[in-house]
Parts: sequence; structure tokens; C-alpha cells
Amino acid sequence: MKKGWKIVTLGEVFALDLDAVPVSPSGAYAMAGVLSFGRGLFEKAPVHGVDTSYKTFFRLQAGQIVLSQLFGWEGAIAPVTPDFAGRFVSSQFPTFRPKPNLAPAFARWLIRNPQLWDQLRSGAKGMGDRRRTLSPEIFLGASSALPPLAEQQRIAAHLDAIEARLARVQELREESRTEGQALTISLHHHLSDKRFRRLDELLRLDEEYEPITADGSYPQVGIRSFGEGMFRKPPTRGSETTYRAFNTLRAGKLAMSQVKGWEGAVAVCPDDLDGWFVSPEYRTFACREGQCDPAYLSHLVETRWFHEHLASATRGVGARRERIRPEMLLGIEIPFPDLTGQRTALKTIEHMTEAKALFSQSAPLEEALLPSLLDRVFN
Repeated sequence: MKKGWKIVTLGEVFALDLDAVPVSPSGAYAMAGVLSFGRGLFEKAPVHGVDTSYKTFFRLQAGQIVLSQLFGWEGAIAPVTPDFAGRFVSSQFPTFRPKPNLAPAFARWLIRNPQLWDQLRSGAKGMGDRRRTLSPEIFLGASSALPPLAEQQRIAAHLDAIEARLARVQELREESRTEGQALTISLHHHLSDKRFRRLDELLRLDEEYEPITADGSYPQVGIRSFGEGMFRKPPTRGSETTYRAFNTLRAGKLAMSQVKGWEGAVAVCPDDLDGWFVSPEYRTFACREGQCDPAYLSHLVETRWFHEHLASATRGVGARRERIRPEMLLGIEIPFPDLTGQRTALKTIEHMTEAKALFSQSAPLEEALLPSLLDRVFN
């Protein structure tokens, strides 16, 4: 171990620091939650005292850290930044404050160390939803390497600077994506020339169901919301599902999640996922020949503009929003260019996509950088 470093328990560097507030039936409380994997806090809807069985909430203060007793073992531990000060968490989220021997700036990196999460995972015995909660005692009993105070501040400043640069790169990538979508929609409207089409003139429901056998293995695909495309999932054994059949993906078909389609969980199947499977909750559509180019459609369905049309076809809010059924999708009417216009636009869009792909190649390295640096710091 480096000179001046030592192994300490978290109880040596953190103290339990609870600002307990009795819940009043007439009160309204701005709430916060903790994201897993060190991703920080998020705002939650206000809770009215009359609607909760909790007798006490903890009020957050800047400089604290807050632990999710249910999911701390997977990194649901976060620093309280000034913008979350004054918000509330339930009594399942104890709060702690760094002691004088721990620099607050270093504390926020210490709790993001995956090695610490591994210790907490061992302390919270059980599996999945049956894993027992992390008590403050389990948290404070975990250990970590700790450098001298001056070294803590130096390391924290270095990591903060790297994180700020990575955040800027991510902002630039999102700006590039937004501008690309704007260009796609601008071309789309220009080439449509006020020519409106119902989607059932361009698409038809086309599903290919594969009966499930108990000894079969079925490679699965999911669709991310907000136009983020398809992703591979582990294969499902026939004996592990209650479904009687899976829907088979084919290259060039549009697939839509009935549950999350309204928020952009829709994508055109690429060549490398041809023959993979989705659950019956995903509906698939083929482009009508001579009416719709699958390559053009794949770019269009990534846009927020298209997602807004999907959302307008359904009713409800949040978890109560109704599913988007095939007839609802096919009933949407939007401006749409003819096949010649689609292929004209596609040339420009594909050039832009090539540039975007180059910009995105570094994303996996960026995601791995901070965990790698933390491993070097604490190991």
C-alpha cells in the first residue's frame, strides 16, 4: 500500500447524520430517490402526508451521503448536492456525513467504488428481491483504502476534472444527435411536400410466431425507449417462460413494444438480429413494397417527432398509459415522401450517420474510464 494510506472502516470516516421530520397529514413533501451504480439522486413526485403510512421522513442536507437500504449493494449510494438539499427520503434511506478525516470531495468518489459495493453485496445476504436490507451498521462496517487528507483532495480534484470533460463529450454527442434528428425531420417534411399518408398505407402487420418447446433456447431482443434501438438479451429456455410462442424478428421489419411504444420503444430490425426473438408484447410490421423503404424508416422512428405521434395515439399517464396496439400505430397519419423522396433523403442521412458513428466509437471507452481509474485509486 502507498505510503500514508491505510485501511479504515466506513465508521471511521462517516457518522450517521439523520434530520428526522415527523410527517404531518396536511404536509406535502418533495421527495428524492437514489439511482443504482453510482448515478446519483433523482427527483420524485411530492408525497402528501395523508397518502403515506410513514411517520417520519429524513430531510436531506448538502454534504451528506444517502444510502438506499434496499439497493445500496448495487451502488445506490449518492452524495447530496445543493440542488437536492431540503428534499425528503423515507426512513429506508439513512444519511451520513463525512468526519473531519475524510474530504467531502473524496467521499463522493469513495462511495462510487465498485469494490465497496461488492462488500455491501456480501453483507446484504440473499438474492434479488429477497436480498435483506443494508442496515447503517453493515454500511459503516465496510472498509476502504484511505489516503492522507491532502492526497484525498488532490485525487478528487483530478477525478472531478476528468468527469467534467467526459460530461462535456456526452453533451456534444447529444447535441449532435439532436441536430441530426432535426435535419432528418426537415428533409422529411420538405420531400413530403404536404403529402400525408396513414401508416397502414405504408406498413402491414406481419408476425411470425415460433412455438416454444421446453428444451428449446431462444435468443432474445429488447427495444430501448426514446429511439435507442434494439439490444441483445440472454437466451430464454422454453422451460423458463409461460409464453407459448415468441415473435420472430426479420431484417427490415419494424418492431414495437406495446407497453413502451408511446415513449419511443420502436425500431427496425438490423441484419444481424434476423431470426432472433421477441415476446408477444412486441408487434412486428413489414414495409409495403413500393411504399416504404425500411432503411429510411429506421432513421425516422429514432426521432422524437415520430415518438410524439406514437404518444398522441395513446391515452393515460405514466404506468397507467394504455398499450399502443397495432391498429393505433397503423391509424397514425403523418406527412411522408414517396419512395423516390425517401431514397433521396437517405443518401444525406447515411452520410450524417457515418459521421455520428465515428463520434460514438469512443463511448465504450469513456464509460470504462472512471471505473478503471477508481480501481487504480482504491486497489
